[in-house]
Amino acid sequence: MNDDLNQNKKENEENEPEVDTDNGDDFVFEENTDVTGPDAEQKIKKLKERIKELEKKNAELMDGWQRDKADFLNARRQDAENQKKFATFAKEDIITELLQTLDSFESAFKNKESWEKVDENWRKGVEYIHTQLSGALAQHGLSVVNPLGEKFDHNRDEAIETVPVENPDDDGKILEVVNSGYKLHDKLIRAPKVKVGEYKM
Repeated sequence: MNDDLNQNKKENEENEPEVDTDNGDDFVFEENTDVTGPDAEQKIKKLKERIKELEKKNAELMDGWQRDKADFLNARRQDAENQKKFATFAKEDIITELLQTLDSFESAFKNKESWEKVDENWRKGVEYIHTQLSGALAQHGLSVVNPLGEKFDHNRDEAIETVPVENPDDDGKILEVVNSGYKLHDKLIRAPKVKVGEYKM
């Protein structure tokens, strides 16, 4: 009796359909490797299609990653440039204020007669302080623009007076620099104030 029950149970299990519990894969690889004909061709075709899909997805992900990486590097570069510009502009404000001090030194040195009457030791001390200040500002990118003897350039110079000249070669030439101009790196932060020769026939 028990043998009959076991036999029936075994037959029922063999007749039960196999349940697919794996929802993540559309392809089932059977143990039978001898599949040939239309079934094998169909499976190969599906596998090739799946490979193409995965390759396309991979290319899209790689493309997106490379774009994100390039955007990140560009943002870092832009941030570094912005910080550099900010530091330069911050320097420009401070240096512009110090230009008045340089003007005071320049005015004192221009009046040679009065300057030479001053006690020599005191004079050397002031000249040394001027040299120190000029050197410190030069280290931060400040340079003097003194176009004496050059042709007037309206993009660079500020003409405060024209002076009649007899030589036609002196027409438009800068005869005197009243106040030096200054550049911070390549940027003109103050135009030189000049007197320009004017030739009239």
